[in-house]
Amino acid sequence: MIEEIASDLFKLDIPLPKSPLKAVNSYVVKGPERNLIIDTGWKQPECLDAMRAGLKTLAIDPRKTDFFITHSHSDHFGLLPDLITDTSVIYFNQPDAQRLKSGLRIDEFHRFARLNGFPEDELQASIRSNPAFRFRPTEPLSFEILGEGDAIPIGSYLFKCIETPGHSRGHMCLYEPDKRICVAGDHILGDITPNIQCWFDDWNPLKHYLQSLDKIDKLDVGLLLPGHRGLLRNCRERIRELKDHHLRRFDEIISILGMGDKDAFQIGSLMGWDIVYESWDAFPVSQKWFAIGEVIAHLKYLEERGDIRHYTKNRSRLYSLNLDS
Repeated sequence: MIEEIASDLFKLDIPLPKSPLKAVNSYVVKGPERNLIIDTGWKQPECLDAMRAGLKTLAIDPRKTDFFITHSHSDHFGLLPDLITDTSVIYFNQPDAQRLKSGLRIDEFHRFARLNGFPEDELQASIRSNPAFRFRPTEPLSFEILGEGDAIPIGSYLFKCIETPGHSRGHMCLYEPDKRICVAGDHILGDITPNIQCWFDDWNPLKHYLQSLDKIDKLDVGLLLPGHRGLLRNCRERIRELKDHHLRRFDEIISILGMGDKDAFQIGSLMGWDIVYESWDAFPVSQKWFAIGEVIAHLKYLEERGDIRHYTKNRSRLYSLNLDS
């Protein structure tokens, strides 16, 4: 499906088979000399077929096309190796590029998940079934690194880069001030909340995410183009809703820890999740992975704020209320 959003600006629905997200939004900006594709989809035949069909309909010449990738998750950049030519420029951010260069470090994901209570059998199954690992590109890619305030001119558009870490370390939005358009990737979504995960101790993703929401809130945005689902015209209202969601999550976790010390997996099993399964046990393991990553992100934020603390017992990290706060 192709939707014309504005003059020379289009949205392609790239399917994500068997994913609750259903599709990723790929945006195409046509210019007189170069075109720009923003985000691509998984490295999967269904994604490639949809992309090629859309580009053919729009008469996009691959040899006159560059790419901007909002962040390093495979549903947004997995298809790149099948689309680029020797004339393509791939615009990307430094933190995510560095993460890709250093590798996924799956063993570190395993270690951290075990520490936070993820059962071994479900852990192994989650890695095998996780599309982030299965449909990522394995070929080396060369990036043109952009940072805060850098600009990409395409036809009548002049997009400015806005660094919005949280969903990934280097997540980046594009903002066109004259047209009041923001391409938001997975920073702001409409009827679902962006998944903010923490799998390492060296950063506080939710803290960065909330600060990044404040940054977008200060912009004059009339139309927001998210990475999934429908377009948004109520950017500031949606930002308030997302902030309220995380405040409720903080209260929920503190309430659960009021019943006693628990690891992240135990906490996640007691939380409410907007997903169509009768119980936590019925969750697909890949969804449990996303859920526990989100739980840990909230725990990290609450601990840095001083509401809770953690300690290690029997090789597991347990969390408790900080009664001294």
